[in-house]
This record gives sequence, C-alpha cells and structure tokens, in this order.
Amino acid sequence: MPFANLKVPADTLTAESRKKLQDAVTDAFANVYGERARASTLVILEEVADGGWSLGGSILNADVLGRS
Repeated sequence: MPFANLKVPADTLTAESRKKLQDAVTDAFANVYGERARASTLVILEEVADGGWSLGGSILNADVLGRS
C-alpha cells in the first residue's frame, strides 16, 4: 500500500486545498504504480502548530514564514 504522511503548517489549508493536495499525491502514486494502487493509497495530512518545527536549530513560525 502506498503511504504518504505530509506535514503542513496549521491553518494554512482550506477543505478544498486539502482535498486537492490529497488527490495530487494519490494521482502521483497511481502514475508510478498504476491505477491498481489508487484504491489502496493512504495519504495523511498532519497540521503542525505554529512554532512546532525548526530548521537548522531555528524555530519556524508565522513571522519567519511571512504568513502573519
């Protein structure tokens, strides 16, 4: 079963954009593995709270990412 676990900043996706992203990932797996993979492709979108991740030891938040 193809599996993708995507982490995205919290509160940055609408219901429509979440569906669009999940569909695009599912389509990508189906393009590589064939249509047989579509029905068993699992896509999980996890929202990471503001300040819940860092890059190179620096905390990333809305101010740093320019989405405040």
